[in-house]
Amino acid sequence: MKSGSGGGNIIKYASEIYVEHLPLILLFSISFIIAFLIPAFASFPTYNDIGAIFLRLASILTNLNPLTTAIITFSTLLSLLFLSFAIVAINVIVKHSRTHTRIRKEVMDGLEKYTSKVFVVLLIYTIIVVFLDVIAFTMGFSEAYSAIITIIFLPFFFYAPASIVVDEKGLVRAMQQSLSFFFKRLDYVLLWFVVGIILLSVFDFIFIGIGGTTLSRYLILIFNSLFIMPFLVLLQSQAYMSRFPMLKR
Repeated sequence: MKSGSGGGNIIKYASEIYVEHLPLILLFSISFIIAFLIPAFASFPTYNDIGAIFLRLASILTNLNPLTTAIITFSTLLSLLFLSFAIVAINVIVKHSRTHTRIRKEVMDGLEKYTSKVFVVLLIYTIIVVFLDVIAFTMGFSEAYSAIITIIFLPFFFYAPASIVVDEKGLVRAMQQSLSFFFKRLDYVLLWFVVGIILLSVFDFIFIGIGGTTLSRYLILIFNSLFIMPFLVLLQSQAYMSRFPMLKR
């Protein structure tokens, strides 16, 4: 492994940027709260666990009609739009923090420029996963099939938002870059998942102890949206930025 490119340094740089720009990150992270709450309040058959909203696919297929289809489609698009906005904003913060350029003007310019592309990336991934999940469900495959689908397509999309913002790539090229860097630095991917699992598990346990199971599920959802999810996006972006040796301190 190259000097200065270890997982410890990635976490260190991500933490420094997180603390330095915390007020701005919190402002943009409100979009995460909106994105995750939209399905819960749009008549979706959802459940809340470890600070995230999950969809009951079987319930949707059983009760699907033109009205619920329209509601689900509109709500999903709106949720992805807010999600894209937040992801782009945090990636722009990382990009301009590491390149030491003025962040206020660049953030505003970058949000409008990149959000639509990231939205399309998330929409494509959502369509692929949901479509294949529906096929698996109708054919009677186990739930493990959904996890396999996610893993198979994840490398094409994992770093695509970062590539769009950092490298200013188009959709196809961003997915190619994501695929390449995903397998080139699997240690960063593993680090991201380990950090995510630890943070989610620890704070989920804390909030259950504080507020009880029902209340804690929504408290941790808000907490994750404001603090954990932004840090994970920031960590992901920082890992991608490590491709540039000149930015390594």
